[in-house]
Amino acid sequence: MLEKIFSFLLLYAVLLNANFNEGKKIFDKKCSSCHGGFISIKEIKKNFFVNKNETLKLSAPTVNMITYDILIGSKHIGDKEDPEIQQMEIEEYLKEYLTNPSLDNSISDPYILKFFKVKKSMKDELSDEEYMYLSIYFMQYNKNRLKNNPITEKKEVAVKKYNDNVLLSYANKNAKPFIIYATSKNCYYCKKMDKEVLQLKVIKKQIQKNFNFVKVDVDTTELPFGLNKQYKKITPTFFIVSKTGKFLTQYPGSWNKEDFLEILQENKK
Repeated sequence: MLEKIFSFLLLYAVLLNANFNEGKKIFDKKCSSCHGGFISIKEIKKNFFVNKNETLKLSAPTVNMITYDILIGSKHIGDKEDPEIQQMEIEEYLKEYLTNPSLDNSISDPYILKFFKVKKSMKDELSDEEYMYLSIYFMQYNKNRLKNNPITEKKEVAVKKYNDNVLLSYANKNAKPFIIYATSKNCYYCKKMDKEVLQLKVIKKQIQKNFNFVKVDVDTTELPFGLNKQYKKITPTFFIVSKTGKFLTQYPGSWNKEDFLEILQENKK
């Protein structure tokens, strides 16, 4: 019995890998001219949220950006706990989007989306079988990339936590919203922001008057109020949180004096 189960699992793994390879061939042949290959998430985030796409000048998401949006992003498709149904849902989404592409039905991050061009329709260019292979390719992309390239980006580990109740108690006394400043000791743009903007008297005055300011080193400390759900892993990032601990908005990247004053003005109580 165990031998039969092992044989079945081995056959399933072989078939899955074969389907992934078929999907890769289709992507390379019919999609890669618009959608580039792997670029690290760190580079991508710096390109869009700091340099406003001036570095990479991408007009369409890379293959790993597509994979992220499909499987992990805020508009991700399906439930990873039910991979068979998820594969079918991804397949249907690809058919719908590639046949009738528009920014309205894209699952890309809204901020990043504004840098992209609307792609041409691929109506009648892919068969049902090819859509199936593509969906499997995206589902298996990360696993296969890491298998062939085991050197991965270093993950940040939070070792400290703020007490949300203590922060809220303080906010209730002064009735001010929060600015949560996500920073890192090794972040060049954070140091630039600290020196050129946050140290200015006019900035300090506005912050002290209208906000509770909390600076968080994300390399060692977890963001309060569950902000990790919204955090795009960009430093610096400034989160605006209500006095009751509700996330309102965020501003990734470094800002000059005038722009940051405008941010403060827009979000004061």
